[in-house]
Amino acid sequence: MHSNQRFHTRIHFYLICSLFFLSETNARIWYVGPTRPEKNWWTIQAQVNSGDTISIDSALYEDVPQVVWRQNRLLIKSTSGFPVLRAGNKIATDQSNGKGIFVIAGNHCIIQSLHFQNCKVVDHNGAGIRLEGKNIMIRQCIFSDNEMGFLCGAIDSCSVHMEQCYFKQNGSEMNPGYQHNIYVGHIDTFSLKYSTTIDANAEGHELKSRAKFNFVAYNYIGNIASNDSRNIDLPNGGISIFIGNIIEQGNFSANNNLFGYGLEGLNNKAPHQVYLVNNTLINKKNKGNFIQVANGTEKLFAKNNFFGGTITGGLINGSISMLDTAANRIFANLNDAQFRDVANGDYNLTQNSPLIDQGIIILDSIGSYYLRPDHSFIPDTNYTSRRMDTKPDIGAYEMSFPSKILDHPYFQKKSGILLVGNEWSFTPDKSGELLLISDFQGHAILKKIFKDKNSEIIHLADFPTGLYYYVSSAQTGIIFKN
Repeated sequence: MHSNQRFHTRIHFYLICSLFFLSETNARIWYVGPTRPEKNWWTIQAQVNSGDTISIDSALYEDVPQVVWRQNRLLIKSTSGFPVLRAGNKIATDQSNGKGIFVIAGNHCIIQSLHFQNCKVVDHNGAGIRLEGKNIMIRQCIFSDNEMGFLCGAIDSCSVHMEQCYFKQNGSEMNPGYQHNIYVGHIDTFSLKYSTTIDANAEGHELKSRAKFNFVAYNYIGNIASNDSRNIDLPNGGISIFIGNIIEQGNFSANNNLFGYGLEGLNNKAPHQVYLVNNTLINKKNKGNFIQVANGTEKLFAKNNFFGGTITGGLINGSISMLDTAANRIFANLNDAQFRDVANGDYNLTQNSPLIDQGIIILDSIGSYYLRPDHSFIPDTNYTSRRMDTKPDIGAYEMSFPSKILDHPYFQKKSGILLVGNEWSFTPDKSGELLLISDFQGHAILKKIFKDKNSEIIHLADFPTGLYYYVSSAQTGIIFKN
């Protein structure tokens, strides 16, 4: 990969892996906790203004009423640890408003390090977080035992981004098949990285997305003990990229394939294309197939993937205009792959694995999303860099790992969240420094090289209001453009 390709890729993986700090005129930090004057967020919801921070102390918060956050640019985060927001009867019996623990109706919000638990509502659609506004980032959050983990419907010009999150046993026995760990409606872009979504209940999916564009990388998406449906369901087509994931179907799944695409109609805007690169797909049932796509799917790009376990229904089913496959490996007996610990779901390679150095180097890109893997998933919500000495190994892992990516010198950079208007004064750390600003879809909006270390005004008047990434050789972060 060329140096500029690595630089672009970092935008999607590195920029926001440190804690956020919001800088805004007159913004306020609200502290909530059992020992604080404000015991929970319910008491302050009407006083909070756009741009404020709600900082929640680590504790159990049980049976707090539903809150609808209508303010924009909120940062709602833990002060420390993982506060548990456990829903109870106040939400479950709310006949007129019951939707979720948090309903995010404002735009450009960030939720970090909270545990959403046990949300149930009258219509059996209770979510840990329900999104009704535009653009959200969810980091290091846990969603367990809700009817829906995360839920959003159809929202124009909306992006949803999740990193290092954990979803487990969300679903509803009262309405089987319609509640999921993650449900994303008709939006522009959805991304999921470095996360675990496991054991959806009651024939739900670990991930269901109707987004036009999906980027899913370096996650564990699987079923071990629950009666889920297929692990991944992308019912309306569009462009979807899956890189470096472990996708596992267990014995109790109610469906016979792991990955579905376009099976409710290719209703998203074309093109309808799927890209699968260096994933490890495991079927532990005694029957089934791996990939089911709608007839009329334009392209399936599948390279360097491992398919292991039972294949009674075929590997890939459906009529595809262009099937571009190479260097995939199929093993009916998982033990033949020489994984570290199949019984316990550890699909790292041992030194005798026949998957080592059997892949091909991939230089393709979809827009600014490069298809060559450069990370690997670590249970349950962590990741490492992935380096290939010669040819890549097959599947989600290389034989040997370097240190965790969070120890990478990149994370010693200055980082944060900035609120800016039409002009932003940027001071480079050195001559020749490159500054890149990208939107949340990964498209480069502005690229500038500084001749010296003098501050210069970056003109942003033509940027629509919203969230943007910025990265330079010494600084990273997020811009809130007013």
